[in-house]
Amino acid sequence: MNSKHARLGLGIGSAVILLIAAGVWTLTQPYTFRGSVIEPAMRAPDVALAAHNEKIFKLSEQADHVVLLVFGYTHCPDVCPTTLAEFKKIRAELGTRAQRVRFVFITIDPERDTLEHLRGYLSIFDPAILGLSGTEAELDPVWKSYGVYRAKRDVGSAAGYLMDHSSRIYAIDRRGNLRVTFAYGTEVRDIVADVRYLVDEAK
Repeated sequence: MNSKHARLGLGIGSAVILLIAAGVWTLTQPYTFRGSVIEPAMRAPDVALAAHNEKIFKLSEQADHVVLLVFGYTHCPDVCPTTLAEFKKIRAELGTRAQRVRFVFITIDPERDTLEHLRGYLSIFDPAILGLSGTEAELDPVWKSYGVYRAKRDVGSAAGYLMDHSSRIYAIDRRGNLRVTFAYGTEVRDIVADVRYLVDEAK
């Protein structure tokens, strides 16, 4: 081998070593969440409410599943339908990992959001999204435990009232801990990355 080929071989070998080293360094770095991290992680407040599939959904029974939780209402003109459409995209992008994720929509408007109504509404977006409702007395402790803001606003139209409400998505890990939240408008790819990590994370 002449000196030119020897130098070329050494150059390629060095490049390969650097790539391997970079890969090892990347794998050993702690994951950086794209959403807002709850630090330290806290036990997610329990939820036990009737679901539109005619079963009782209990957050405490979702062991080994990541739960994405959002609060909203079916007559919402913008935020809620956008979020539910994003839930569908997130499920699709997660691929087989989606089997280990629960997508949950809890109403802030029990007066209109019956289980039957939720069933029909959510089927427009994705049948896998679970809708929860109940009486105001049943829902109020859940709203408070998650710091949900809700206020009825009479718009004086035939469409009826609107609800002002918070719109954050809560990500609960496979151990039942509240780990990350996402503000409305967070990119789908960022939510997918964080959920993918939580699904794959050692329990």
